[in-house]
Amino acid sequence: MKARFTYLGDMLFWILVAALTAALAVILLYPLLRGAKAADNIRAGETAVYRDQLRELDRDLDGGLITPEEADYARAEIGRRLIAVSADEQAQTLKPARHHRFTEAFVLLLLPVLGLCLYLRTGRPDLPSQPLEARLENPGNDVAVLITKAERHLAEKPDDGKGWDVLAPIYFRTMRINDAQVAYRNAIRLLGPSPVRLDGLAETLMAVSDGVVTEEARQVLEQSLTLEPDNPRARFYIALSMEQAGRPDEARQAFEALAKQSPADAPWLPLVNQHIAMNGGAPAGPDVNPGAGAAAPGNPTQQDVTAAETMNAGDRQQMIRGMVESLDAKLSEDPNNFEGWMRLVRSYAVLNDKDRAAGALKRGLAAFPPPGEQGRQLLALARELGIAPEGATQ
Repeated sequence: MKARFTYLGDMLFWILVAALTAALAVILLYPLLRGAKAADNIRAGETAVYRDQLRELDRDLDGGLITPEEADYARAEIGRRLIAVSADEQAQTLKPARHHRFTEAFVLLLLPVLGLCLYLRTGRPDLPSQPLEARLENPGNDVAVLITKAERHLAEKPDDGKGWDVLAPIYFRTMRINDAQVAYRNAIRLLGPSPVRLDGLAETLMAVSDGVVTEEARQVLEQSLTLEPDNPRARFYIALSMEQAGRPDEARQAFEALAKQSPADAPWLPLVNQHIAMNGGAPAGPDVNPGAGAAAPGNPTQQDVTAAETMNAGDRQQMIRGMVESLDAKLSEDPNNFEGWMRLVRSYAVLNDKDRAAGALKRGLAAFPPPGEQGRQLLALARELGIAPEGATQ
């Protein structure tokens, strides 16, 4: 029975292919056939007009409206035109027919054969059909199908907190921000608050507000800190909210406190030190060890930190700009440094140089295109900083 249905499915496929081919042939042939018929109708119409003029000329002569000499002259002119139309019709009868026969043969024979050969070369006629239900049963690594399967499950069991907990970060990574916010709220409602869930909700709220730490996001982060006081992600965003609110001294102190509590090899330390420097402070020591520059070009060296401690605010800002431009030059030579592009875009944004930030974003996306995970992170950073990704798409 299964083999029979497979056979019927294959037959239906080829019947549809034949029907579509025939429909395409009709569409292509119709202008040719219509054009030839229209030309014949035009010549027949001209002949009928000239014959009517001859009959009208005879009536005018019988009625005494024109003289015989005028009638002979007019009859000769009309006759000349009638002969010219008839001769042109005879001369062009065979040539268009040959041209149309070749074109019709190409459309009816060669075009379907070429299409069939192309399909057999690039297509998979042996591949069995796989409707949505079959793909949901065996999704493999298809993220879209996995999301659809999870959504169907949650539609049937909306109180499954674990399902919402799993789906929320996936929504966020695939840039479905509003869906991620709903999923995080449902997970918190059903499973209770946790630092991971609260931080995720805060990040979705910031993504909705184009990277601004809103009052609601700040309240969520503070709730996360009550559960985990040493939560570095929540502490970073709260310090960032102070920076965005125009309170650089408080922001610098919060970033410095975070840097002091962080391990020497913490991955977020370069970014924290960058914000410390942007708010007029000196980067913390763990980020300025001699090996740091090799992993992330553009990091401040120990000499830079020592020099920054003795500078005034204006000189320190000039030094920071020089470090950012140095990072820009290194990335131009070696663009395959994702963390470097993230730091460069954020640095130009903090320096309020949106044009250079947009330019750095464009170059970073050229090295890490948007379809990839790193390209999507660059686009998310651009939205967070309010930078328009020129020429890039998600």
